[in-house]
Amino acid sequence: MASTAHALHILVKHQNQAEDIIQQLKKGAKFQTLAKKYSTCPSGKRGGDLGEFRRGQMVPQFDKVCFTGEVLTPHLVKTKFGWHVVKVLYRT
Repeated sequence: MASTAHALHILVKHQNQAEDIIQQLKKGAKFQTLAKKYSTCPSGKRGGDLGEFRRGQMVPQFDKVCFTGEVLTPHLVKTKFGWHVVKVLYRT
């Protein structure tokens, strides 16, 4: 079982905006470009890059997707912070 993951994310307030971002990604938009444009998280300035983190460091809903969701596929996650579009780059 993986103990660390490296992920990118885009944080927005509304579900419909997060779903629109996923559609843009499916059409070929670059994740980092959309993160810089839309994300309300400070990581948006870095293209949404959260770096590598350990299991349990993130809020439970986010953590679950990062450690069980498909790698390199954008996922939609709701947390107390808002709606996240999450892309897991790898797990170790």
